[in-house]
Amino acid sequence: MGHILAIDQGTTSTRAILFDAQARIVAKAQEEFAQHFPASGWVEHEAADLWASTAATCRAAIERSGVPISEIAGIGITNQRETTLIWDRKTGQPLHRAIVWQDRRTFDLCRNLVAQGHGDTVTARTGLLLDPYFSATKLKWLLDNVEGARDKAARGELAFGTVDTWLIWKLTGGRVHATDATNAARTMLYDIRKGRWSQTMCDMLDIPMTVLPEVRDCASDFGMTRADLFGREIPILGVAGDQQAATVGQACFETGMMKSTYGTGCFALLNTGDTPVESKNRLLTTIAYQLDGKPTYALEGSIFVAGAVVQWLRDGLKIIRDAGETQPLAETADETQNVVLVPAFTGLGAPYWNAECRGAIFGLTRNSGPAELARAALESVAFQTRDLVDAMHDDWQNSGGGQSVLRVDGGMSASNFAMQFLSDMLDAPVDRPQITETTALGAAWLAGHRAGVWPDQGEFAKTWAVERAFTPAIDPDLRAQKYAAWRRAVEATLSF
Repeated sequence: MGHILAIDQGTTSTRAILFDAQARIVAKAQEEFAQHFPASGWVEHEAADLWASTAATCRAAIERSGVPISEIAGIGITNQRETTLIWDRKTGQPLHRAIVWQDRRTFDLCRNLVAQGHGDTVTARTGLLLDPYFSATKLKWLLDNVEGARDKAARGELAFGTVDTWLIWKLTGGRVHATDATNAARTMLYDIRKGRWSQTMCDMLDIPMTVLPEVRDCASDFGMTRADLFGREIPILGVAGDQQAATVGQACFETGMMKSTYGTGCFALLNTGDTPVESKNRLLTTIAYQLDGKPTYALEGSIFVAGAVVQWLRDGLKIIRDAGETQPLAETADETQNVVLVPAFTGLGAPYWNAECRGAIFGLTRNSGPAELARAALESVAFQTRDLVDAMHDDWQNSGGGQSVLRVDGGMSASNFAMQFLSDMLDAPVDRPQITETTALGAAWLAGHRAGVWPDQGEFAKTWAVERAFTPAIDPDLRAQKYAAWRRAVEATLSF
């Protein structure tokens, strides 16, 4: 009974992956779902789509595996973070579409709260910045704008949740209203130092605490699935937000270890142990994972556009037909040209946190073409990561830490060109693991460890293996010149 089913519920698709007792993938299934954009800057999902794609992919993965349902010891869930839902406790019906983490509709509210002097309070309690990215102001918007929502909330009839909470509710037939500490830490309502919902934050945003779920460890009992879903009840034993799950899947259990995930955006986390390090560089202080009631903290930096810049080359400029064409195209670029792309299509993330600036290209000549743009696109991801890593190391070294190897995962990590340039810009080793499904693997380990069928942290860390290690190979003077050009380009973009 050593198999573990991992649910990886993402922003554009849902995946289910079945792992065996040796953490090997046995079967998987994936299903995309619709994105809704009802107004400029608004992004929504149908809650029913999140649930339907989860149930369908779980059933498909189990069926494809041929593994008897009796051999599945538990389920682990990892999910897109900050996305916000409310539903009726009695009927289980959502009152509105889910408001996605990318949604910016509460920008004016956040700006007003900052102007009123609440920014420091938010950071002190939650480790976050006062930004529409997080769940709290999305929840306030729902309570204020959905007819009857506030009255229902006052009567205790509503439940709030991030995507993990919604899936747990649906999987258990409404018996469990719970989340884990990592997802709670991304709501902007959770006191990460005291380990409980913050009355101060709820009062600030006029959110009744009765709507909030119970917060549990990442490896914990989150209830049993309905027997009719998969043929028998299966315990839900592990939950973590996607970036925290990737941190676990990369076995970044030691203080100072760091991972960076390259998907649509890029998210880097640095393990700071039992100390919540306050950033001086506009990074986020968050919970990496919580086991046995003890939180392990992290510094986190978010890049809004990583893999999305390759999608732009394909769908916007139409200079490639497939993402795999980017590297060979970039390798043919004229090295005497210094084209710099700042992909601020939806603003710049950490450490700048400027949602209003937009992208720009510098250094174009008459000879600049698709190859130079492809190269600039891939290089932009490394430059942005350098910004993050420099900020993290500044915060971390001020707290007694040191530099470490960067472990990478996500779709763009498959590009040897991008990862080599990343190592060159960081002047540090970059390790790509053999198992790249690190997000699902992290959720699976949490559940498998809780079920007693997978090893502890130490033994699990020993199973991590590098597929390829990238080491710096650039001339130091050229590194300095290229990064200086990037910084000038960012300054010009921000001032435009």
